[in-house]
Amino acid sequence: MTHYIFGYGSLMNSASRQLTGQTSLAIPATAHGFKRYWGKVDDSYILSPLVVDKGEGLVNGVLLEVNEQGLQEFDQRERGYHRVNIELTKLDCQHALSEQDHIWVYIKDCPEPPCSLSPIMQTYVDTVLAGCLEISEQFAKQFVEHTIGWHFPLENDRHQPKYGNLAGVKPEHHNQIDALVAEARA
Repeated sequence: MTHYIFGYGSLMNSASRQLTGQTSLAIPATAHGFKRYWGKVDDSYILSPLVVDKGEGLVNGVLLEVNEQGLQEFDQRERGYHRVNIELTKLDCQHALSEQDHIWVYIKDCPEPPCSLSPIMQTYVDTVLAGCLEISEQFAKQFVEHTIGWHFPLENDRHQPKYGNLAGVKPEHHNQIDALVAEARA
């Protein structure tokens, strides 16, 4: 039996994953029966991260192989969420998975929308989209298209980052990321 985490936000970024000690290969995948939102997790967050809830839709992300210790580390990193199993029939990927494998995703029931006190932070968006671009531009476009809530307040904190896991973002990413976000917010 193998455990996998389905990462759909900052975990798609290899440099951000390494902040939790996760260095396994990231396998692109799409989970059906879920929706991805910008939303508040709880009052301890100064920003509104990405949240997933069950529902009609699809979410692209990456599968990360983890051991029991890694699963505990991610449970801690993803505080405010709860971990649920994704059925194999709800997952598209090129990697061979077996019925004995456990695919976990961290979800948030009934997420609250971002607000001016807990906005979407540009450095978080940068980290996530830089991770998407590690896979492909099409993967990044699919992320943007299948994420709900781009119209909520977004704070540009690039000059004074407020997102603690900012990683793997280079200045040359900014124009491409800005174009993707502009399209989403139009």
